[in-house]
Amino acid sequence: MAKQKNYKTRVADQLLERRLQSKGAILIEGPKWCGKTTTALQFAKSVLNLGDSTALSNAQIALQVDPQRLLQGETPKLIDEWQTMPSLWDMVRSEVDNRQSFGQFILTGSSVPADQSLIHHSGTGRFGRVTMRPMSLWESGESTGAVSLEELFNGISVPPQNCQLDLSEIAFLICRGGWPQSTFLSGELAMDEARDYFEAIYKNDIHRVDHVRRSSERTRLLLRAYARNQGCSISLNKLNQDIKSNDNMSISYETISDYVDCLKKLFVIEDMPAWNPNLRSRTAIQMSDTRYFVDPSIAVGALSIGPQDLINDLATMGFLFETMAVRDLRVYADALSGNVFHFRNASGLECDAVIHRRNGDYGLIEIKLGGNDLIEKGAKTLLDLAAKINTQKMSAPSFLMVLTAIGDYSYQRKDGVWVVPIGCLKP
Repeated sequence: MAKQKNYKTRVADQLLERRLQSKGAILIEGPKWCGKTTTALQFAKSVLNLGDSTALSNAQIALQVDPQRLLQGETPKLIDEWQTMPSLWDMVRSEVDNRQSFGQFILTGSSVPADQSLIHHSGTGRFGRVTMRPMSLWESGESTGAVSLEELFNGISVPPQNCQLDLSEIAFLICRGGWPQSTFLSGELAMDEARDYFEAIYKNDIHRVDHVRRSSERTRLLLRAYARNQGCSISLNKLNQDIKSNDNMSISYETISDYVDCLKKLFVIEDMPAWNPNLRSRTAIQMSDTRYFVDPSIAVGALSIGPQDLINDLATMGFLFETMAVRDLRVYADALSGNVFHFRNASGLECDAVIHRRNGDYGLIEIKLGGNDLIEKGAKTLLDLAAKINTQKMSAPSFLMVLTAIGDYSYQRKDGVWVVPIGCLKP
């Protein structure tokens, strides 16, 4: 099959290639427009495109007349937007068992199937999973990739590296987001993609999750409240209070819970779980999730702001930069067999991001816009937390890092803390 021209390499490429060597079928999940189909097409030899209405209609007929025909074709076979026909899941699982071969199918989906009752088997042992998100700055080409997280985990010292991104460029990248198509555009045209995505969420997508008609206006207000609370551990009741105080409208707890659940099924929201390390003291650890969108541009759309608004309000820019940094760290952590958590204890000590790998290694990261005072504050937080970890029960952190929006170069401080601009980072 013909591959897309000017394809930008994704972290998911290596993940998908690896999974195809050990599983019969791979499920690629993530928000729409993040590049799932395009990445899958780099590996697929045949395609069933259920995102096309004509193909979907024909497939529904074939399901009744000759269902096995849907799975025929060169392998790996891509089944795009598979969730529109949930019964295909069990068919693929059964076919994988029959063929007894790896790399048979790739399934992509931008939402969880509306009718889970049509799926009778989990797919354990037959399906592998790959999560895709909007592009990190390294994937889209804005980061030089001069500082490797993997090298920091391995204790390799990295000499100072230059970074070219300034505050206005970071503001633009927050507003543009990591939507693949927008990375080929510039200026307002690039940001139009993000605005269109935000509008599609509350005008169309919220209704298609489970075919329940929800209020577009309530969805928009909830997205605005979420945007105002990026990086915060805020309850649904407090989200409601935020909506009431800022938009003069009250939404019941049950409604907010339902809408948040739908937004998670659409992969619009990706909250961050808490990290629970072994500490020397018995201070209680706060276990509530931290609120994040999958991409900062969704928050920008919800707040109806642009790059200059962010530069004029650095406090808001700081929160939305944190969302962008978390997006990138999640992409990079996937490449390193890791997950991203946050830490907060009852005494107020908190750490923005912890990358914890499957082998037990972990790194502590504070996210700051930049500037000596903020860097100093971030470094102190990291050192305080590192000192509280009981290294008799778990390993010491592999590295401590203040990840900044701007800075002329990356370097390691005398106290061992790395200061790395996001425009230098890669997996």
